Amino acid sequence: MDQNKFIKEHITNRKESLLKTDLETNQVQLQQEITGSNILVIGGAGSIGSAFIKALLPYRPARLVVADINENGLTELVRDLRSTPGQYIPETFLTYPVNFGDPVFAKLFRRLGPFDAVANFAAHKHVRSEKDAFSIEAMFDNNVFRAKGLLDLLTENPPRHFFCVSTDKAANPVNLMGASKKLMEEVILSYAGELPVSTARFANVAFSNGSLLAGFQERISRNQPLSVPRGISRYFVSPAESGELCLLACMLGRPGEIFFPKLDPAANLVDFETIARRYIAALGMEVIDCRTEEEARRLAADPAARPGKYPVCFFDSDTSGEKPYEEFHTPEETPDLSRLHALGVIPAKQPKSREAIESLFIRLKALFAEEDIDKARIIEAVSDFIPEFAHLETGRNLDSRM
Repeated sequence: MDQNKFIKEHITNRKESLLKTDLETNQVQLQQEITGSNILVIGGAGSIGSAFIKALLPYRPARLVVADINENGLTELVRDLRSTPGQYIPETFLTYPVNFGDPVFAKLFRRLGPFDAVANFAAHKHVRSEKDAFSIEAMFDNNVFRAKGLLDLLTENPPRHFFCVSTDKAANPVNLMGASKKLMEEVILSYAGELPVSTARFANVAFSNGSLLAGFQERISRNQPLSVPRGISRYFVSPAESGELCLLACMLGRPGEIFFPKLDPAANLVDFETIARRYIAALGMEVIDCRTEEEARRLAADPAARPGKYPVCFFDSDTSGEKPYEEFHTPEETPDLSRLHALGVIPAKQPKSREAIESLFIRLKALFAEEDIDKARIIEAVSDFIPEFAHLETGRNLDSRM
């Protein structure tokens, strides 16, 4: 199956990139900001980070440094770029399998800088990452504590642009992943007076690594059933659009601004059940609606018993933190919808004080240091800092499903 064609025809319903007009309108400024520059991309082996790199390279930076803990992902990134006809790659192109919070990262930052632009895509991004105190601590360490450490490092030699990816789930968060990204926003915005920080909240990236849609490909390749929630609608962008969106937010963003795609609920929301049925149809098969996971597993394992058909177990979502709808800004945020064709921009606001943020950090780290800490106390601490955080707790997480 042609994945890009499927995304255009059955998910985004866009023949051209959502960002085409904005890229054309701002081409000269993008060239001025990027051509001949020294760029650092953190988390560059992931779906969005690698898409950002592919959107960046046509503007011909002089040097590109990529850091990611996924060594295999970095290897594939290099192979992909060097195997693509006509792909520009700067003479200095370095990849490092390091964590951006480790001392070795600080060494390479100081040695290979100064950087003109730094973009950070390293993040825990799944709602399932809040299952218990251990996974929550790891998520906050990556999304929040290490992010602040990066900001402190950047102040030593500030780049012209610093971008850190957020999520739509940071708007009125109902799960700890979204709350961690909302807190990350507060942290980076508190540095807007010292660093040119910008961020972006955006839609699901179709077929991104680890996503439900990417799981469709994996399951079918192994003759395993699909498991799909009912009644859950999402906005989607293509992988290429995700990189272009972040490139515009990074290079055009002013300190403290938050970017998001201007998508229409009536035209752009699509539910996972519809996508699953379209995906199976695009493969030339019909869906077998299964009542149980066991039935779905049995049918998937015996292709001869289901010629021209594929088993899918549709279920009503009952996991903690699962928001049934998406939103990119809150009523308290007044976005500028006229500056760019396809993107809204939430102007910089008065950030929370560094003292308030540090106080929360001390409280959270004290909780994580306790041997018997439970999830409820972490939620309480975060809710005190983010009043709009309304955690949706059901006692279940996605690890209990296929």
